[in-house]
Amino acid sequence: MRATTITFLLILTYTSGIAQTDLNKMGKSRTELADSINVFYKALFKSLKVGYLHRKSIDWKPLEDETYRNLQSYNDFNNSLKQITNLFDKIKASHCIVYRGDDRYTVTRKVISKDLYSAQWKIKYDSKPSFEVKVIDGKYGYILMPGMVFSDNSAEHMSNIAQPMYDEIVKVKTKYNIDGWIIDLRFNTGGNSAPMLLALYDFLGNTDIWGELDEKKKLVRKFKLSSGSYIQKSQTIASIKPSGKLLDKEKVALITGIFTGSSGEVTALAFKGRQNTIFIGENTLVGIGNVLIGPLTIGNNIIIAQYVVISGLNHDYESIDLPISAQPINKRPITIDDDCWIGANVVITSGVKIGKHCVIAAGSIVTRDVPPFSIAAGNPARIIKRYNPDKKMWDKVDQRG
Repeated sequence: MRATTITFLLILTYTSGIAQTDLNKMGKSRTELADSINVFYKALFKSLKVGYLHRKSIDWKPLEDETYRNLQSYNDFNNSLKQITNLFDKIKASHCIVYRGDDRYTVTRKVISKDLYSAQWKIKYDSKPSFEVKVIDGKYGYILMPGMVFSDNSAEHMSNIAQPMYDEIVKVKTKYNIDGWIIDLRFNTGGNSAPMLLALYDFLGNTDIWGELDEKKKLVRKFKLSSGSYIQKSQTIASIKPSGKLLDKEKVALITGIFTGSSGEVTALAFKGRQNTIFIGENTLVGIGNVLIGPLTIGNNIIIAQYVVISGLNHDYESIDLPISAQPINKRPITIDDDCWIGANVVITSGVKIGKHCVIAAGSIVTRDVPPFSIAAGNPARIIKRYNPDKKMWDKVDQRG
């Protein structure tokens, strides 16, 4: 998942004719048009210099000079807003958005190859899926949490979005005996995470859910859920009316993918460290007879063969005055990065991280981290090969000593 950044949101709410109509058509002078454009971009630069996370690393003067030169070619205010994308591209402001009515201006989005997603996913995405709750096979709850983009960030508006979604989940948890829940974030392409987190309140309970870091990685803001309210410091951002028992100990599998946007990632991150939680990426195949116990994060394009045991839980045993069965269970998260192949009958113990594009040979017991682009085998598993990028081949690792 991408690193947490401060989200900068600028809402363009001009109501005068300057922002709504081509000034030339209104008989306005070229000077007045230029003034209106300059006023807006002056305000935009001021906001970026104050609120953009990486503002101190930007040389603003040449960037402003270039932007104002480019703006001289525009004959109306609407078209001049295209320069916002160019500006955001220059400073890599991937989480900055300007809204004007139904229009939004942000960075140029990368084109993702069709080879990286399935035809079934494309069909579902093209249908513009909305929030959905249903029961699969009579025992698994399924929640599709889509992206949610809107410009009205008032507490009332966000609460009105969250409450109906929460109520749909309550109906399912009340009517059915659910063995486990699937939360699908593959179609969550971005937006505001507040209604999403509130709708999922029962699964998270009363807890800190995420925070924001400054450029020195110092925590500057922390968000939490408490009694159905989404809170930052003492401010209630939005809220729902909870109903029935919490589901914060129930089994949950979160599915993310290559199109999961920042709000979907924030939603997924809120479940980090939660008991009985598994994160599963796109195009991941899990064989029969596997035992997967969270906290566990499985990346994209993973192959897990048959009868694999992966458990983030472990028994304490240190006290000789208590049976081991009576001693606490500790948890340490397991992470399997993208593009890995886990062979049959492998055991992966708590706290292990397996790097990108690794192979774990059948029957191995993995008790230590495996670095990216490695092949590990044995009990306990050892690195037997590593990829050499200079030679573009897999080199054997000398096991002597």
